[in-house]
Amino acid sequence: MKTIRRILAVILAMAIAFALALPVFAEGSAAPEAEAAKGGENTVRDFKAMSAAVIIAIVAAGGAIGMALTIMKTIDGIARQPEAASQIRSVMMLGLVFIETAIIYALIVAILVVFVL
Repeated sequence: MKTIRRILAVILAMAIAFALALPVFAEGSAAPEAEAAKGGENTVRDFKAMSAAVIIAIVAAGGAIGMALTIMKTIDGIARQPEAASQIRSVMMLGLVFIETAIIYALIVAILVVFVL
C-alpha cells in the first residue's frame, strides 16, 4: 500500500507542476485586440488541446491504477478461495467495466472540449 501511495503522490506532484507551468506556455500580449488581430484563436486552440490532454492523462492514470488494484485483489481472492473463482472473476469484470466507463466519459469530455467549446 505504501508503494501505491508513493505513486499517487508522484502523479499528484506531476499534475500540480504541469498546472503551474501552463502560464509559461501562454503567449501574452499587451492588448487582447492585438492578439485577436494576430490570430489569437491559435492560443485558445492550444489551451483546449492542452486541457484535453491533461484530462485524458489524469483519468487514464487513475483508471490504470484502479484496474491494477482490482486485478491484484482478484488474484489474491482467487488464491485464497479457488472454489469461488468464477464468482470473483465475474465481479472483477463488472468492476473493470465501470472503471473503463469513467475513462470513456473522460475521453468524450476531452473531445467535446476540443471540438465544441
